Amino acid sequence: MKALLREIALTLILAIVIFLILQFTVQSFEIWGQCMEPNFYQGERLLVNKAVYHFTDPKRGDVIILHPPPEPSKSYIKRIIALPGDSIEVKEGAVYINGTKLDETYIKEPPAYTLTERTIPDNEYFVLGDNRNNSYDSYDWGPVSRENIIGKAWLSFWPIKDWGIVHHYPLEKQLASSSE
Repeated sequence: MKALLREIALTLILAIVIFLILQFTVQSFEIWGQCMEPNFYQGERLLVNKAVYHFTDPKRGDVIILHPPPEPSKSYIKRIIALPGDSIEVKEGAVYINGTKLDETYIKEPPAYTLTERTIPDNEYFVLGDNRNNSYDSYDWGPVSRENIIGKAWLSFWPIKDWGIVHHYPLEKQLASSSE
């Protein structure tokens, strides 16, 4: 009888430990709205890696879940475009980072707005939706601080037809190749 109770107790402890690890490292997120079309759609569900940015810095092109400055109780999905210290400008339907025009093959359509050049402050990130003309993002409310970043989108699991690893476009390589 003692062996059975001990096994039940160990199983419960293990289940609690696994539950707590998952709570601190992975989160489910449901997309609302059209801000990330054509890559993500209303009702799509993702798993978010909440631990990754404890070990590495966010990168340009990462799709993240964040608490936006004007509504910190909500969670939004956006793509990191500019890092701390970068200059960003939007003109003539294109985004420029540190003077280099981005080749954004993943967006729905070019931005129909302008943004005068500005430098991103330390510990802040400039984020935009992939549906540039239908997104409430850093263009509207400015950069987001690192502590407002929940995590990196990792896996799309619903609907099943869209199941797979989330694609993060390597904007770092694009900017590095233009400076050579």
